[in-house]
Amino acid sequence: MHTRRSILKTAGTAVLAAGAASTLPLSASAKAPFAARQAPAFYRLKLGAVEVTALSDGTISLPLAKLYRNTTETEATAALAAAFQGSPTETSVNAFLVNTGDRLVLIDAGTGAYLGPSLGHLVANIEASGYSPADIDDVILTHVHTDHSGGLAIDGKRVFENATLHVNQREAAFWQDPAEQQKAADAVKTQFTQAHDALTPYIEAGRFETFDDDSDVLPGFGSVLRAGHTPGHSAIVVESQGRKIVFWGDITHGDVLQFDQPDVAIEFDHDKDAAIAARAKAFDEAVAEGYLVAGAHIAFPGIGHVRRDDIQFDWVPFNYGQTL
Repeated sequence: MHTRRSILKTAGTAVLAAGAASTLPLSASAKAPFAARQAPAFYRLKLGAVEVTALSDGTISLPLAKLYRNTTETEATAALAAAFQGSPTETSVNAFLVNTGDRLVLIDAGTGAYLGPSLGHLVANIEASGYSPADIDDVILTHVHTDHSGGLAIDGKRVFENATLHVNQREAAFWQDPAEQQKAADAVKTQFTQAHDALTPYIEAGRFETFDDDSDVLPGFGSVLRAGHTPGHSAIVVESQGRKIVFWGDITHGDVLQFDQPDVAIEFDHDKDAAIAARAKAFDEAVAEGYLVAGAHIAFPGIGHVRRDDIQFDWVPFNYGQTL
């Protein structure tokens, strides 16, 4: 059985093989006007001694201009249009796989079958990247919304059969509380049911653990409570050989409007004021420390830096590199 370290060394071969395979349908059917979907969506980078693979679960067309709060639909539409983004807006759903050499850790788990056929591609892209769901040792959720947890289980069975699931303790308590579900709006009640379906197979298998606020989740994986979007929404921190990446979760939805207007919230925020405060802290820290950021809903692969500009902040995508 291969080790985590051997996967690091052979990753390039897997990428080439996946890329070659993805070209076959086009050469075999050159006259077809459109492919069914994009080539496998994964992107690797090296962070010190750690390998990070961005994985696309797909994209979804969202009416972001209607969903943003503390702005008007007209203003939001204009801001998106200035960045050549339409309304509705094609919005990425990203997850991230971290290979430390000893452990393979998935951060967020995609949507599964919950949110339509344009999403739910996480497992296929894990496999295209040279891994399999059975290889994964741990899954860490930034939070339990369906687009981050829906891919954990299918028909009551764990997708990541050898993995332990890790969730912030206050996040887990919220989504497992019948009283919270009872008082939630109808749309959110559905999310509670979906959360139960996602978490329960891991709980029943004894493969579910919670972590405290601002604590280590696993050796080499820290957390920072960024509550607001959900009660236990947490960023996940990985450092190696003096380099650092912070997996943001849902600090932003998109890579345009909330960087220029950080006080703009979104309908999905559980506590909009707290979410705005969390975003301000996340932006300030990312600028001050200059580390890499990975965002769940920033255009794939969702990895880059935050800098200040003449307005407020600016998203700077990671410069593409061919080698690890």
